[in-house]
Amino acid sequence: MTNAPAPRNFRRLVWTTLGVTLLVIAWGALVRATKSGAGCGDDWPHCNGQAIPLDASLKTMIEFTHRVTSGLVMLLALAVSLFALRLPKGPTRTTAHVALFFMLLEAALGAGLVIFGLVVDNDSLARAVVMSLHLVNTLLLLGAQALCVWFAGGGARLRWRARSRLRTLWFAALGAFLVLGVTGALTALGDTLFPVETIREGIAQHMDATHPLLRLRVWHPVVAILVGGFFFAWAAIARRQRPEPAVLRYASLVQGIYVAQLFLGVINLVLLAPVWMQLVHLLMADLSWLSVIFLGAATLEEPAEARSLVEPLPAAA
Repeated sequence: MTNAPAPRNFRRLVWTTLGVTLLVIAWGALVRATKSGAGCGDDWPHCNGQAIPLDASLKTMIEFTHRVTSGLVMLLALAVSLFALRLPKGPTRTTAHVALFFMLLEAALGAGLVIFGLVVDNDSLARAVVMSLHLVNTLLLLGAQALCVWFAGGGARLRWRARSRLRTLWFAALGAFLVLGVTGALTALGDTLFPVETIREGIAQHMDATHPLLRLRVWHPVVAILVGGFFFAWAAIARRQRPEPAVLRYASLVQGIYVAQLFLGVINLVLLAPVWMQLVHLLMADLSWLSVIFLGAATLEEPAEARSLVEPLPAAA
């Protein structure tokens, strides 16, 4: 069964929502890196008891801007879900609704961080756990949005049972990336809470570490290298089993973006994780995740020749 492309306006809306979501995620990282999470106090959704803060400090404006943009992207996700109700039942409509669910959960987790004071200098286990859940949910949200983009553009339905090996590899890649993302989020939190001014100081801090976040720092690069090796192997298998244009393109994208991400990770380490570098590193990680989503979808989609048997090709212009 084929999947027809959605109307152009819907496709534009879905792409816009995905793009704004990426910007909001980056701004959220700015809130954490600048310790602006308490810029609005523990009020939510109000900011220091006001709907619009007056005479606000820089940290208040950073936090308030994040709340405003989060509200905007929530409205966009709602619009996508409502628009999808006008489409035929199928994967496009389903992924639009799933994305809205994760967007609502994202807002709840963000509000929980503020309401329970898991911000700024809080180094508790509770903050680490909630931030990890927040990161996992963020990636699942982006994944649902990416699949909505895929299906809205006419991407074929996925053949889950017919390609069990490729399906297993894709799920393994997703799981590995989630683990990598959690270690990255905790490492970034550790960099924020326990900053250093030299690499030597950072090494000494790790050797004498008493806090779990400091002991975790060394594991993120190790996990990144292991996951990178798996991604390269997965991409090679995907190319061999399905040497089609889309698979070849996304396999190269997965490998290229991941190499760039490793390079940025080294720069981030050498520069001692400045705020701007943390944001670049995060955005590249999100793009890497999206490339994994698209490669997995490309490996599992119905072959083009099979689709042409059940749906006539469009007439030449």
